[in-house]
Amino acid sequence: MSTYQTFIGLEVHIHLLTKSKVFCACKSAFGDAPNTNVCPVCMGLPGVLPTLNIEAMRMGCLTARALNCTIPETTWFERKQYFYPDMTKNYQISQFASPLGQNGWMEIESKGIKKRVRIHECHLEEDAGKMIHTGNVSLLDYNRAGVALLEIVTEPDMASGEEAELFIQQLRRTVRYLGVCDGNMEEGSLRADANISINLPGKGLGRKVEIKNLNSSRFVRLGLNYEAKRQAEVLDAGKQVIQETRLWNENRDQTEIMRTKENAHDYRYFPEPDLPPFKPDAEFLASVDAMLVELPLERQRRFMRDYALPEDAAAALCEEKALADYFELVVDGRLPVAGCRLPVGSDIPNTKPETGNQKPTTDKIRHLILTDLRHLMSEAGIAVKDIGGIKLKPEFLAELVSLTAAGKVSQKNAKQTLEIAFAEGRSPSSIIAEKGWEQITDEGQIAALVKTVLEQEAASVEEARAAIAAGNAKRVKALSNFLAGKVIAASQGKADPVIAGKLLQKELGM
Repeated sequence: MSTYQTFIGLEVHIHLLTKSKVFCACKSAFGDAPNTNVCPVCMGLPGVLPTLNIEAMRMGCLTARALNCTIPETTWFERKQYFYPDMTKNYQISQFASPLGQNGWMEIESKGIKKRVRIHECHLEEDAGKMIHTGNVSLLDYNRAGVALLEIVTEPDMASGEEAELFIQQLRRTVRYLGVCDGNMEEGSLRADANISINLPGKGLGRKVEIKNLNSSRFVRLGLNYEAKRQAEVLDAGKQVIQETRLWNENRDQTEIMRTKENAHDYRYFPEPDLPPFKPDAEFLASVDAMLVELPLERQRRFMRDYALPEDAAAALCEEKALADYFELVVDGRLPVAGCRLPVGSDIPNTKPETGNQKPTTDKIRHLILTDLRHLMSEAGIAVKDIGGIKLKPEFLAELVSLTAAGKVSQKNAKQTLEIAFAEGRSPSSIIAEKGWEQITDEGQIAALVKTVLEQEAASVEEARAAIAAGNAKRVKALSNFLAGKVIAASQGKADPVIAGKLLQKELGM
């Protein structure tokens, strides 16, 4: 088998989160009863005129800006024509000659390896309706017809299904951060067509094959890797790859022929006569720039740099904007306990905490959020994106971290406190006071408990001292842990385990 170079480009379609469709006032919503969000305009009845939804244009330009595209001085719409069974007017209002975003790029990164994928264009258009095939009958739902759709077209810069999957995931995070699309691939609000060709190294692009309507990043990866292998087998057999459109069959894990591929001239584009050219003025462009936010990859890198987080933890926190926001609000929480001091090196880098009012350790915060808190949210049926609405306020979680770091509550009782604070929305300090869970740090009190336990467990004490004398470290450790557990139990879980362990070792002569 010969070695081939792979060229992959993507066409990603995203539904913009406008309240109404792109060229009429019909509601743009998923899941409504079929054919209830329609009107003469999106049904293409004679004599109707489209009107541009300015919010769709604003969201489109915002996405283009985030993808480092140039917004032209003038952009306009064309009619894209061929037989559409799911578009009653038999053409689609789209952009061809002057799309709203041009010549951009987006960077992808994995395991420290960075790659810049060029964006050829972003263009605004209307979506088609939905065809539902049942038995020998095809049903048509036109609710989706006319929904604002932004198509993002890349250059063929990706070389594997894995890179394409990473691009889709990064783009999905980006549009969700911007608030222009919910990114729900299972609902079709973000879907992709993938173009792939292979050729001998140095020979340039091969014959392109398109894989249509991929509705998950995983299917993008699987479909492209399968297609690269299929095309290699065709070329190795001395045949030519046919330029065509194929579909991914997830049940058979293979691509299948759909139709021969059209070229752009087959669509017979001509300027849309009912919509004037759009010329973004300074005020419009300023409103677009005002909507820009720190993007997920930039935020991930900042979390790694400023908070000393490992890549996987930073990526997990930045997966959802609301989760990253919550994390930073917790980090900004101040210690409410007088005289608290965190361990050396636990302060957040590049911050200047006030004297006696340090910030809680970021490592503990990210652990609590990514494990305990997400588990509680999952049990309560709360999505990660809705973390901003939970009862556990960020300052409460910061307070709990601070109390734990200051030795005011044990790890066990801290976990129980978290569960109550999450369910009831109460401050940890009030819960700890109510339950009597304040950790005992007074050495005198703990020494008394140790003495009582040693008297009650005389046999174990004698065995531990014998093991110490014999140098049996394994047995010493087991017995020490047993006795320490007895001390903690005698204190109802409130004794500081570090102090208890130190006093035990002293009494046992270790």
